[in-house]
Amino acid sequence: QVQLVESGGGLVQAGGSLRLSCAVSGRTFSTMGWFRQAPGKEREFVAAIRWSSENTYYADSVKGRFTISRDNAKNTGHLQMNTLKPENTAVYYCAAFIPYYSGSLYRTATYDYWGQGTQVTVSS
Repeated sequence: QVQLVESGGGLVQAGGSLRLSCAVSGRTFSTMGWFRQAPGKEREFVAAIRWSSENTYYADSVKGRFTISRDNAKNTGHLQMNTLKPENTAVYYCAAFIPYYSGSLYRTATYDYWGQGTQVTVSS
C-alpha cells in the first residue's frame, strides 16, 4: 500500500503562484503523478516524475509554468505552479504506482494509489 496526502491548495489571483505538496508513506513506488479535475470534466494529467531518476513529464498546457519535483529525504513530492490562470481551477490529486512498467504515466488508469485531493482556485 501507498498512502498519499496532498496539501497546499487555496485561492490565488491570476498570475500568482502556489506550491502543492504530496506526503507519501508505505511501500516504495516508481512514479508520482499529479492530475486535476474541474467540475463536469474528466480528470486530466498534469505532471509526473520518476522517483528514482527524477525524469519529469508535463502536459503541454502547463509546460514552462509548472514544475514537479521530489524531496526524497522527506518522502514528499511537490508541484510548483506559477503564472496561474483561471482555467487551472480544479481539484488537484497526487497519485502513484509501484511497478515502473505499469503503463503510461500520462493515464489515470495506470495509477493505483490516490490522495484525497486539494482544491486550487484561481480568480480573475
